[in-house]
Amino acid sequence: MKKFPLILFSLVLSVGLWNPSEACTRVVYKGPQNTILTARSMDWRDEIPANLWIFPKGIDRNGQTGPKSVKWTSKYGSVISSSWDIASADGMNEKGLVANMLWLGESQYPKFDPKGGKKGLAISLWAQYYLDNFSTVKEAVEFSRKEPFVVVSDYIPGTEKFTTIHLSLSDASGDNAVLEYINGKLVIHHDPSYTVMTNSPIFDEQLALNNYWKGIPGTVMLPGTNRAADRFVRASYYIDAIPKTADTRTAVASIFSVIRNCSVPYGISSPTEPNISSTRWRSVSDQKNLVYYFETVFTPNTFWVDLKDFDLSTKGKVMKLDLSNYQTYHGKSNTNFKETPSFKFLGLE
Repeated sequence: MKKFPLILFSLVLSVGLWNPSEACTRVVYKGPQNTILTARSMDWRDEIPANLWIFPKGIDRNGQTGPKSVKWTSKYGSVISSSWDIASADGMNEKGLVANMLWLGESQYPKFDPKGGKKGLAISLWAQYYLDNFSTVKEAVEFSRKEPFVVVSDYIPGTEKFTTIHLSLSDASGDNAVLEYINGKLVIHHDPSYTVMTNSPIFDEQLALNNYWKGIPGTVMLPGTNRAADRFVRASYYIDAIPKTADTRTAVASIFSVIRNCSVPYGISSPTEPNISSTRWRSVSDQKNLVYYFETVFTPNTFWVDLKDFDLSTKGKVMKLDLSNYQTYHGKSNTNFKETPSFKFLGLE
């Protein structure tokens, strides 16, 4: 085995001691015949209520940051998972673009002047903005490089926790991008090979750690803790190790097995690590067939939503699948959605 370079050892040590209270994993499966699936886990220390929503195209939105808010009308319909019904945390649009928001404690956003020249977008709408407006990662990245707006963050209601996240994008072609705000600057990582992301550290350091572990056979040793760096390595190894197939049932089962392997057991606690996060829910987006799979730790079934069977035109209705009170669904659950007025995205207004 290679000796651990001192600099990398220091990096791994610092990551190992960093125990964020919110921890998630995201991984992309690429199989033959354009079989692309994106899975993610939502890990959170406390309860983080989720519901599923259908948003048709043609919805007028604004960035919820006051008079300088960016404004748009959605071009594409989408299915999303909400957090507290104040933000879109995860979702897929009708073109197969997937957006996943994951915690990143190192995030630092630029200052926003409500009276300045730059438009503002509340962080609760960051994922939804991309789902509403873009069909491919390339299109989204080219737009983002122009930095037409500032992402504006704030404290989670009722807490002293300032929201710090980064955003991953994947599309039906298998392209990938990760968007982060580091030291007040937007950093964009764009490459089809960026199939794995965790909540921390910053993406450059995740790639450096993974490069080291590629030199160690996964059949010999894999890091096994629930820390972000270890989950990144396990997800990277297993997503490459599992068989690639065009059979949807097998592909979905395979990627669910990977994201479950990277999940944190519910209720786990440690006197020395009080902020370990339990996995609350998991999703898998089938970007070829436009099917969105979902499961929570409190209900026994995985269920799914076929986006093609909803009216996503401008005549379509906003609809909600209520997951409160341990509602249990199984199989295709389109008919369980009910027409419901949209929640209001949290912002400065």
